[in-house]
Amino acid sequence: MASDCLFCKIAAGEIPAKKVYEDANLLAFHDIDPKAPTHVLLIPRRHISSLAAVCGEDAGILAELLCTAPTIAAQLGLANGFRTVINTGPDGGQTVGHLHLHILGGRSMHWPPG
Repeated sequence: MASDCLFCKIAAGEIPAKKVYEDANLLAFHDIDPKAPTHVLLIPRRHISSLAAVCGEDAGILAELLCTAPTIAAQLGLANGFRTVINTGPDGGQTVGHLHLHILGGRSMHWPPG
């Protein structure tokens, strides 16, 4: 746990969040500034600062993130589809220095997104 990391504090239960999924390795909760009718963040409990910081030993947790996202989307009723986004670094739109996967849905998504 990074002591100054907002998402580490949420994962540790120090800061409340509206959880939608949790297991030993992952936690999903509603975004406090949603960009779609459904906007959930899926994070690894272990601190990884960003996608740019992952290495070979992180392959398992990355697979868990991607394999769990459809389960959460189904649980949230996103049968017509959903978008997943991982923002990386300041220019990529990352605002919290902890790897997180956005799950967005509940409306038609357009392209390009940004």
